[in-house]
Amino acid sequence: MSEILIQIDGKEVKTREGMTVLEAAHSAGVSIPTLCHHEKLDPFGGCRLCIVEVQVGDWTKRVVSCVYTVEENLIVTTRSEKIDKIRKMILELLLAHAPDSPELLELADEYGADKDRFEQEASFCIHCGLCVRYCAEVKQKNAVGFVDRGIRKEISFIPEIAVKECWDCKECFPLCPTEALQAAYVLTRSLTPELSES
Repeated sequence: MSEILIQIDGKEVKTREGMTVLEAAHSAGVSIPTLCHHEKLDPFGGCRLCIVEVQVGDWTKRVVSCVYTVEENLIVTTRSEKIDKIRKMILELLLAHAPDSPELLELADEYGADKDRFEQEASFCIHCGLCVRYCAEVKQKNAVGFVDRGIRKEISFIPEIAVKECWDCKECFPLCPTEALQAAYVLTRSLTPELSES
């Protein structure tokens, strides 16, 4: 693959064709926050927290860095007043779902997000998709998936698969940024006879 030279926060960075901006930033030691990214998984762009500003020539736009690929002479800004404001809003919306998540609270502190800005939601899921994607892409078991769409979207264990796979695996549990996935499984297990008996 050909080498591409870009600029990240004023620093020249050598990248390779096909790399994402997030990968390029990490390779240069530049930190960009993300909740839905995992090195073993395909880029997802679900949490939007890794938003950055990119410029090519006179054209500037904000993009999700984990899915946006590098191009020659790309100029990337990872922190600005506007970017921080967007990240703050995203965090405040996510905190309505998981106000006690240590990972979210740490980011909230960095960006000045108010965990009580929005009314508390009933769901603790922030739709990062890490559990669903890890189970499908890495374990290839599909024991957990998304159900419904939009604001009603939730994750759900598939009982007939989970009864055979999940109790001895549990690799997705530590991936959950809200730390609520294990509780969701225990609840599913207690409400599903075939899981309770396993």
